[in-house]
Amino acid sequence: MTFSSLVFICIFLPIVYLLHTLLPSIRLRNALLIAASLVFYAFGEPVYVLLMLVSATVNYFCALAMGRRANKAALLTAVIVNIGFLFLFKYTGFLVENLNRLLRLSLPVPQIPLPIGISFFTFQALSYVIDVYRGDAQVQRSFPKLLLYISFFPQLIAGPIVKYRDVAEQIEDRDPTLKQTALGLRRFLFGLAKKVLVANAMAVTADALFNAPLSQLDTLSAWLGGAAYTLQIYFDFSAYSDMAIGLGRMFGFRFRENFNFPYGAVTIKEFWRRWHISLSSWFKDYVYIPLGGNRRGRLRTALNKLIVFFLTGLWHGANWTFVVWGLFHGFFSFLEEFIPAIRKLPRFLGHIYTMLVVTVGFVIFRSESIGYAIAYLQRMFVWRQPVLATMSLTLQQLTPYFLVMLLAAVLFCAPLGPLVRRLRAASRRRLASGSREAAVQRELYAVSFVLLLWCLIRLSGGSYNPFIYFRF
Repeated sequence: MTFSSLVFICIFLPIVYLLHTLLPSIRLRNALLIAASLVFYAFGEPVYVLLMLVSATVNYFCALAMGRRANKAALLTAVIVNIGFLFLFKYTGFLVENLNRLLRLSLPVPQIPLPIGISFFTFQALSYVIDVYRGDAQVQRSFPKLLLYISFFPQLIAGPIVKYRDVAEQIEDRDPTLKQTALGLRRFLFGLAKKVLVANAMAVTADALFNAPLSQLDTLSAWLGGAAYTLQIYFDFSAYSDMAIGLGRMFGFRFRENFNFPYGAVTIKEFWRRWHISLSSWFKDYVYIPLGGNRRGRLRTALNKLIVFFLTGLWHGANWTFVVWGLFHGFFSFLEEFIPAIRKLPRFLGHIYTMLVVTVGFVIFRSESIGYAIAYLQRMFVWRQPVLATMSLTLQQLTPYFLVMLLAAVLFCAPLGPLVRRLRAASRRRLASGSREAAVQRELYAVSFVLLLWCLIRLSGGSYNPFIYFRF
């Protein structure tokens, strides 16, 4: 994975960008991006390129059938095929395992490799056909343009989930300027640094503590593992979103933000308005609102939210830990709906409450089984006196590099992250001249390229972990 990352950064991306810049027409540029996206996906999943092409073809013809009227049969076909592919590759083994346990059977459990990014490109395809059915998007009569939307490599395998109506015009016509390219590249480099420098440092500690025998964990080490993973998953996933948004901008696409400092939230409801925004928006538009949203009373609203949180958890993977994680968040969303006092907590207490729920939730999310999650949480909440063996394991994680990256992680996530941004914006408004603004921009570009060099050094040393959301 380290070698492939270096190939992508140093060879693949510069070549694709240069060719995209030199090509004279949007049609040729789109053809290049389609070819590059298929090559990119085939680098890790050669066989499943065919699956993505089949998915795109089915959705293309189903949408054509809905071109001038709401064709329920075409919509149903598209939904069945998309959900069928997702179920076949992601949940078949999970279903058979649970049937064996429930009915005491011995059915062979199929071992089907999970295509990278299937959850993301399936949801994008579904959003397209549903929007065409509703009349919220125009049917795309060019198969290559639809294929570009589904397969575009920057956000193909880990999001953000992009709705077709948000990029339809950009597929038809775009002309990225040098300034847009520079800003996109800078966003990409800052995302790369978040992943390689911060998220990977948190991953080393999280992996060491979650993979250690529970007998070697005391309360302090268990909390350190939970906190490290909570920071890891944010910096890992938001880094990929930053990189995807930056790459998209380099090629003339504007993707919506996927994170808005979620660790600054003071309620779980606010957390989900800030976390994985594209997924939350997808479930709101295509599940929550069709179920009735908040239009049928508080009890029905709470039930609709629980359904959405159940599906959100299940979307993340074929394991009960993901389902419980989703319902866990749904439960606290339910409490906030019926106990106004939670929503009215002072901001400081509300932030502590929210981060406690989020951290416990991510311990469940990270665990391999419900039993392990319960045992790990017992280590966190039932005091276990540190002894020499557990202290040794904890102290091994507290390296100088980890402590520096831990400080950086705390500073650049909420609640200090938004404050830093506001101070920066205020200082820019006070700038006396445009020349000073230009100087600030040059400094930011200089920092981004220093970070690039640092990342390349880390990558060349083999210090890379795959993105967490590659699993989903």
